[in-house]
Amino acid sequence: MQWKTLTSDDQLQELIERSKETPQVIFKHSNRCSISSVAFQRVDKAQKPAATDFWLLDVITQRPLSQQVAQRFGVPHESPQVLVVKNGECVFDESHLGISMQDIADQVQMA
Repeated sequence: MQWKTLTSDDQLQELIERSKETPQVIFKHSNRCSISSVAFQRVDKAQKPAATDFWLLDVITQRPLSQQVAQRFGVPHESPQVLVVKNGECVFDESHLGISMQDIADQVQMA
């Protein structure tokens, strides 16, 4: 799967704008956490929904941005965590081993 890396406020604003046309998925990941690694591998190896952008946010190196994402979308900060963003709003979030590509795909289709 091809990931975009979320590293700046400008990119977050781009993601929000793009969500008005195409669902955006943010995966908040910590490479220090084995649960995060397992969840990431499951998502990374799965077939992604068509016409959806996937963004990877490293919560260790980008902690302020990760907190900003939580605040902007009104979700508690978790890691690992996945958010589906449509029309500038978070329409779905899940964390830890509850993360699955099937749930992401279902939410993208409903969004």
